[in-house]
Amino acid sequence: MYHHSGSVAQQAAGVTTGLLEPQGANSAEAMAFQRCTWCGTATYHRLLCPVCQGSDLRTEHSAGVGTVRHSTTLYRNTPAARNVSLIEMAEGFVVRGRVMGPPIGIHSGDRVRLSTAKDPVRGEPVFQLVDEPYRAWT
Repeated sequence: MYHHSGSVAQQAAGVTTGLLEPQGANSAEAMAFQRCTWCGTATYHRLLCPVCQGSDLRTEHSAGVGTVRHSTTLYRNTPAARNVSLIEMAEGFVVRGRVMGPPIGIHSGDRVRLSTAKDPVRGEPVFQLVDEPYRAWT
């Protein structure tokens, strides 16, 4: 049975107000993802958990650090070559995004950090290389 009380209305107003207030400089650039409350699987922009099909997903914010799992160069629908990469984030989910830099210089295993949460043109996350990996045999 639902019972309306003033304290519940104040709590709800506080939660809504808290969402509108900035949490810091990095909150605008944070990447939000979902984690299943049943099995703990991290997913990106899903309605159901891919493991247990649960719909109870809570939103968390990523630290923005990941590893390139696959990268390809596209030449269509763009004036210059651009890369599309699959990034495995430290929290365990995989996201499709773009890594800044020359497309030929981006390889699987490169570590990346989130630069902007959304590219204004394509709407995908943009990453930058963290450091130059050790490539002794290439």
